[in-house]
Amino acid sequence: MKSGVNKASFYDPEINHSFGRMAAHYGVGVLPARPKRPKDKPKVEAGVRFAQSCILGRLRNQTFFSLEEANAAIRDAVERINTHVMKRLGQTRQEMFKTMERPALAALPAEDYEYAEWKLARVSTDYHVEFEHYFYSVPHTLIRQQVDIRATGRTIEVFFKGKRIAVHQRRYGGSRYGTDPDHMPSSHRRYAEWSPARFQRWGASIGPQTEGLIIAILASRPHPEQGFRTCLGVLKLYRAIPTMQAEAVSARAVEIGGLTCKSITALISTYKAPRHSAEPAAVGEHANLRGKAYFH
Repeated sequence: MKSGVNKASFYDPEINHSFGRMAAHYGVGVLPARPKRPKDKPKVEAGVRFAQSCILGRLRNQTFFSLEEANAAIRDAVERINTHVMKRLGQTRQEMFKTMERPALAALPAEDYEYAEWKLARVSTDYHVEFEHYFYSVPHTLIRQQVDIRATGRTIEVFFKGKRIAVHQRRYGGSRYGTDPDHMPSSHRRYAEWSPARFQRWGASIGPQTEGLIIAILASRPHPEQGFRTCLGVLKLYRAIPTMQAEAVSARAVEIGGLTCKSITALISTYKAPRHSAEPAAVGEHANLRGKAYFH
C-alpha cells in the first residue's frame, strides 16, 4: 500500500507510533512516499484529481446551508460515480468491487482501532510523568529514565523499553496528579536521592520563612513527593532574588496559602522592598523626655 504521507513527517515519533499501530491493527503494510515524488503514489494522485473533477467540480456552484445537505449531495455524487459504466471495461466500479476486490479483502478485526497519541517523556524526581498538564505516577525506580506515553481518550499507559509499567485513567479535571500508591512506597526514601528532608534543608539554608514554605508545600499534597516539582521551582526562582526578598515572599505565601510556583512568581513580581527613612530613630523613653504636654 502506497501512502501519501510526507516522508519527513512520517518519521516524527508521534505520527510513526500512531500510524504504525493503526496499520498493524488492520494488517496493512505501509510504504511511505517520498516528498515531491507524485509518481510514487500515482493512484492516490489520480484519485484526488478524479474526486476534484467529479465531486467538487459538480458541486462548485451549489450553496449548502448545513453539513447534512453537503454530505447528502456528496453521497449522491459518489453513488453516480460508482454506478457509472466505464467504457473501457464495460463495468461499473461497484460491480468490480463486488466481484474482484471484496473476495480478496481480509475480515476486519473484532475490535475497532482506538486512536492513541504517543509522547516521549522523562520521569521526574517526583516519580511522575506529565501529559497535557496532568501527572501520572510510575515505579519510583525509574527516576530520570525516558519512557513512552500512550494516551487514548480514556487511559494513559506508560512503557519502558517496550514493556508497560503503568496504566492510569486519563484525567481532564480534578486533581492534577494520578498516583498509584504501589509506585511510591514509603520505604523507598532511603534509596532515593530526593527526600522531603533534603528540600527542607535547602529551605533552611535561605531562612526560616523559606523553610516554613517548603514544609507547607510538602504537607499540602496527599504524597510529599508530589510537592517535589513545586519545591524545585521555588528554589530556582529564589536563586535570582536577594535572601531578604525570598524570606518576605515565603512569609506572605504561607500567610495567603499561595503554595504554587504561579502564586510565588506573582508575589515576587509585586514585592516592594521596605523603605528606609532618612530621619534619625526616635529617642527612647527616659526621665528627661518632656513630651508634647510640656508645651501647653
